[in-house]
Amino acid sequence: MADDNFTEHSVPSSVTGAEVKMLDDDSALGRWADVVRAVRADYLDENQHFPWIIGFSGGKDSTLVVHATIDALMSIPPSRRNRPVHVVSNDTLVESPVVIAHLDKVTSAIRHMAENLALPITVARTTPDTDKSFWVLLIGKGYPSPNQTMRWCTDRLKIQPTSDYIKRHISESGAAIVVLGVRMDESSSRQRSIEKHQNHRDSKLAPHNELPGALIYRPIVNLSTDDVWEILGTYPAPWGGTHGDLFQLYRDAEGGECPVVLSKEEAPGCGTPNSRFGCWTCTVVEKDRSLQGFIDIGKHQYKPLVDFRDWLKSIRNKSEHRQAYRRNGRLSFDLQGRHIPGPFTIQTRKLILERLLEVQKEFGDPLISEKELDLIYQHWTSELQQEKGLADG
Repeated sequence: MADDNFTEHSVPSSVTGAEVKMLDDDSALGRWADVVRAVRADYLDENQHFPWIIGFSGGKDSTLVVHATIDALMSIPPSRRNRPVHVVSNDTLVESPVVIAHLDKVTSAIRHMAENLALPITVARTTPDTDKSFWVLLIGKGYPSPNQTMRWCTDRLKIQPTSDYIKRHISESGAAIVVLGVRMDESSSRQRSIEKHQNHRDSKLAPHNELPGALIYRPIVNLSTDDVWEILGTYPAPWGGTHGDLFQLYRDAEGGECPVVLSKEEAPGCGTPNSRFGCWTCTVVEKDRSLQGFIDIGKHQYKPLVDFRDWLKSIRNKSEHRQAYRRNGRLSFDLQGRHIPGPFTIQTRKLILERLLEVQKEFGDPLISEKELDLIYQHWTSELQQEKGLADG
């Protein structure tokens, strides 16, 4: 049975006694106290003891969910903190360097806090398998740069790695509760998606369509964007310091993050004009507004990355860079009879790699791993041997 014993003394740890009265009204801070109270009760609910897996992108909404969970845990006696909580972020291996630096800093602080306070929190990071990484598929196999109609990156880089993590814990525990920072007022499409999969009236949990055994929990679904920012600006981060770095990140990049994505239905939220924090290689968006925002305020070290992305986008549909045949060896045409080109040619893939290595040298930090390079060369060798065999035959 859920524990409803949530008193004035179990409001968020950062709230002073003078502020308690404020929390009883319909202000953002009042709604925040309600959120933490609900998270605490749901954590203690003996009818659903499955592990919580929080999808953590490092953006404002998932940060607030982790904040609420930690505040709730801190109000619970150690003997009753029996449900494991996983804070899981995803690294596509081509994340915006400013975002991944922020994510590294915050997840490290959360991990140290959890260890020091003996909280049942595991901090994890998912990554794509090397043979499905962006560079191996693009440069090794010649996949054309992703666009709105062929967004192969989202499934391989984001959905599969995180889904595999969730599936492992479903297998171990029989089910898992995936805690997401989705909100009704994010966008009209997000609102339609939430309403379509609205939780049963007697439950805060909704089954995930594509992950059997996964139950979705949305603790901040009714908060507005203004609520989120007010709460983050009012209360210090429970893992130490303030949320000032997050404010600065949004301010410098002029906007929002690519959300946690667990299904193809949710994929349109990744790489849209409204999502500015994501992969620095993203050719789905017309313009990289995030890194450009940092360049505009004087951080010119990111210009080589933006220039490379723009060039990669520009060559995608040029016939001289694409093979005539698809990877299955067939010629393809659309309904209007227009030829659909195949993967990038070997020559173009070599050119892409050469330019990437030049950018890596100029940028000063690794952009591609040795394992990826080994696989890329293996794909090239295999493909060239196959072409030679066909020619000799």
